[in-house]
Amino acid sequence: MKLLANRKIKSLFVGILSCIMVFILVSAALVIFEIRNAVYYIIICGVCMGIVVLLLCYGYFKEQHKIMEFAITQITEYISGSKDVTIECNDEGELYRLFHEVNSLVAILNAHAENEKSAKKFLRNTISDISHQLKTPLAALNIYNGLIQDEAKELPAIQEFSQLSEQELDRIETLVQNLLKITKLDADTIILEKSLENVSELAEDIKRHFLFRTGQEGKEICLSGNEDISLLCDRNWIIEAINNLVKNALDHTEKGGVIRIEWRAFTSIVQITVKDNGSGIHPEDLHHIFKRFYRSRFSKDTQGIGLGLPLTKAIVEAHNGTIEVDSTLGTETSFIMNFLNPTKL
Repeated sequence: MKLLANRKIKSLFVGILSCIMVFILVSAALVIFEIRNAVYYIIICGVCMGIVVLLLCYGYFKEQHKIMEFAITQITEYISGSKDVTIECNDEGELYRLFHEVNSLVAILNAHAENEKSAKKFLRNTISDISHQLKTPLAALNIYNGLIQDEAKELPAIQEFSQLSEQELDRIETLVQNLLKITKLDADTIILEKSLENVSELAEDIKRHFLFRTGQEGKEICLSGNEDISLLCDRNWIIEAINNLVKNALDHTEKGGVIRIEWRAFTSIVQITVKDNGSGIHPEDLHHIFKRFYRSRFSKDTQGIGLGLPLTKAIVEAHNGTIEVDSTLGTETSFIMNFLNPTKL
């Protein structure tokens, strides 16, 4: 029997059987030799046998509990990030077979993690190299484009095409920079320099950043929230995330549109919301907008490159936060970011 392959289980069974045999032999001897008050002696022997059996079972299960606790501790350490864990499985039996399979699973997961780490490193280095290689020709093209604009001041058609060319060059540069940022976040090569930042000041900086554009397009950014609320974050990266949401909102609102940046604090959460009264998001797109390079078949935006929202999501998640969207087609869109506030935990 496989059950008896484990020497500890075998020892337990042998011990119990020995106790039963001794009890039977003693009882038989008491009866055969017609010992006076044999019944009482048999009862006492039965009680003693029961106590010994219970002690044997207690010792066995106590040892099994200790083994299981050690295994659980090792698994918990692995889940917490320690990769050099192993469960001793140098005995026979189903339990140790299970431990062996767990060790094999850990080895496989570690190998997959290493492969993924290597793949991410390769991807990061490749995109980094490509982006750096593109910087030189992009800079040269921008210079050439500027010279064409200067030389063609009296040629409206060439001026128009050179301006369109400048827009496309800006799009390429933005694409390259966003790809590089997302890749670094994916590869966990960015160390977030977190500090306690005033959310009101962050929002003011973002509003100033878009002041010229909102003035040109006849739109408005409104801020709303308690001035005393703070957030533990990397200032530059959080501003980058919210900037992407505000830019997205400006891209999808008409003249006279209002973009609102609101923030509030709960017991252990700081919530930042960016909402607009623009065109909204089609219900079919709501579950896909955070995918990279996703292009809606309902979108009229021909300038977007589909990386702003994925980058924002990556930044928020790097801060152990969450982001969700709520939208009514043709009416409004709200992006809600929730961040744990360690100072309140």
